[in-house]
Amino acid sequence: MRRFRRAAGTTAVLAAVALTANACAGEDSAGAAGSSSEIHIGAWLPLTGATASYGVPEKAGADAYFKMLNAQGGINGRKVRWTVKDNAADPQQTVQIARELVGQDKVVAIVNANGTSQAEAAFPFVLNQSKVPVLNEVGGTESWYEPPRAGLFGTQTLYEDQAAAIAAWAVQDGAKRILVVHSDPAAFVNVAKQVEPVAKKVDPSVEVNRLAVKYQTTDYTPVISKVKAAKPQAVIVVLTSPEAAAYLKEAKLQGLSLPTYAYAPVAAESTVSLAKDAAEGLKAVQLVKAPSDPDPAVKEFRTAMARYEPGQDAGFLALWGWSNAKVFAEIAKTVKGPVTSQALSTAYQKASSVDPGVSPVMKFSASEHLGTRSVQRVVVKNGVWTSVGDFYTPPARD
Repeated sequence: MRRFRRAAGTTAVLAAVALTANACAGEDSAGAAGSSSEIHIGAWLPLTGATASYGVPEKAGADAYFKMLNAQGGINGRKVRWTVKDNAADPQQTVQIARELVGQDKVVAIVNANGTSQAEAAFPFVLNQSKVPVLNEVGGTESWYEPPRAGLFGTQTLYEDQAAAIAAWAVQDGAKRILVVHSDPAAFVNVAKQVEPVAKKVDPSVEVNRLAVKYQTTDYTPVISKVKAAKPQAVIVVLTSPEAAAYLKEAKLQGLSLPTYAYAPVAAESTVSLAKDAAEGLKAVQLVKAPSDPDPAVKEFRTAMARYEPGQDAGFLALWGWSNAKVFAEIAKTVKGPVTSQALSTAYQKASSVDPGVSPVMKFSASEHLGTRSVQRVVVKNGVWTSVGDFYTPPARD
């Protein structure tokens, strides 16, 4: 069944949300092992540069999972060797790294890499020429999966569906007039446009307006004045985390108190640390449960982070990396015989139900290469992101 109807191709800026790495670029996560006893996979991550704050925790989370897995015996007796190289979020460096990983390191798959434009630069060599699958990449657009591409499988709910989820949430909370405050680049505009159709699908009487803000604005004084003039009953922010924090702080300063909703890039620890008490009550959607969640699967993550990645923040981004590593391992376990590139692609097509516990159940098939469009609702309570209910699938977008 076709789940996507819009060509997005616009989330390059938004997709910059998930890389981390430290100075150990090129380091293997689990150490070398004999080729007959290991599964060698690789990834490019921005471990340095402007988006390193995303790549480092993502790497730490996946590292923690693979180290725990290997300590428990690996996958069907094979240890996982995950080779990560720093691309500094640069597409051209990513192409070179892809050639090293595939041509020299002989990895059988790219797993838990990060970046939309970076991956697209490498696709011709990795997917088309080398037939090496790209699995669980953080980022992406609808065009990656509609129609499905051979060897490309994703685990991240698209930004457009995240917007649909928060639109439905605001309406279900009773809002009749919604204002979407968004940055002005096309990627943000595209996401903001997804709010109105779904809001009206839930309640046709709802009024939705949009307010564009110049990208990387720091002075939200005039913005809050415009919000007040619009007299909304709820606000949806489609901004970066620092922008959202600036919005929340200025709103509190000017005495504006409205239910406020956001998508996953805002549901970050950085938003709370920057906005402080102004973030209290902020509602958002995420790709995973809150890292503070009492669920045993999340507790396992926190325990492994403390043991294998001490000093690293066990936050949302690390949990993304953990979840992607776990989904890969669960599917790789189903491979009978040699774990080759082709065997992994075939295994993903047959993975009709993979439950990582910390994120939605992933359902893949030959025609569905994106595993989920569900999200987790979260809210800031007492300065901590807290899960609200279970995973939620928003109304379908037209």
